Amino acid sequence: MILVFKHFFYKNYVGLSLWPFIFLKHDTLKNDKDLINHEKIHLRQQRELLIIPFYVLYAFEWAIRSLYYLDTYKAYQNLSFEREAYRNEHTPDYLEHRRPFSFMKYFFYR
Repeated sequence: MILVFKHFFYKNYVGLSLWPFIFLKHDTLKNDKDLINHEKIHLRQQRELLIIPFYVLYAFEWAIRSLYYLDTYKAYQNLSFEREAYRNEHTPDYLEHRRPFSFMKYFFYR
């Protein structure tokens, strides 16, 4: 289910997946197929990790990478979950062919 909350987002963030919802900053973003695919990839990651562990691992990885890069946005960009989603958001059928736990190969990938 896709929901729109205009005042929910920080700076240039426009979408967020919180199982089982996709939150968007603007109603027009519902037509952005790449963004929706990106968020659906996150929903799949969340389901694989049984939801709560996904958020724990996401926060832990973000904290470690924030210390490493000394830059929270660069840390976000380099999260394994985000790398997988950004790299495959332009492939509409990615989720049909994706192997379980595919985000793992992005932990050390540059």
